[in-house]
Amino acid sequence: MNHPRPKARLSRALGIPLTRKCVRYFERRPYPPGVHGRNRRKTSDYQVRLLEKQRLRQQYNVSEAQLRRTFDEAARGVGKTGESLVALLERRLDALVLRAGLARSIYQARQLVGHGHFTVDGRKVDRPSYRLRPGQVVAVRERSRTLPPFQLAAAGAHADDRPRPYLSVELTGLRATLLREPARHEVPVICDEQLVVEFYSR
Repeated sequence: MNHPRPKARLSRALGIPLTRKCVRYFERRPYPPGVHGRNRRKTSDYQVRLLEKQRLRQQYNVSEAQLRRTFDEAARGVGKTGESLVALLERRLDALVLRAGLARSIYQARQLVGHGHFTVDGRKVDRPSYRLRPGQVVAVRERSRTLPPFQLAAAGAHADDRPRPYLSVELTGLRATLLREPARHEVPVICDEQLVVEFYSR
């Protein structure tokens, strides 16, 4: 889902940097954009819950309809709804491409998947919303491995400082395996998922 707003401005509105490039802009102006950005103090309970929902949605670059469907699925399952929601979002193909260090941002990950550069268990998959199961292997297609974005990825340019324990990553081979379901504390998403649950349950 391509968002037309500049990512730095969107980051300031949400209160979190959405990409590595946005970090320096956010640190320089850590308040909402607009003329009255510095002076916004009053917040309602609804606004707090809405902000958390928007934070989660933008960090995974999904539409409102996609997030709502995922929430409904998480609510039907067992366990805590908020933790299940994050785990379901984290198993999306574009999210795992990002966590594996095969893309520099969720936006690039979505674009690369949509252009058909990845396979899952040897079969081409071009749907960013494809949900992986434990044991499945994501790899860059053979014909795409010489492209500059993947050469950078193989060199470790996008590698995370803290490898995710639910992923087995082989950067030189441009492949990653989902070992198990992600646990909430292992997912680097800035969000109070309980407030998202409260937003949709109101």
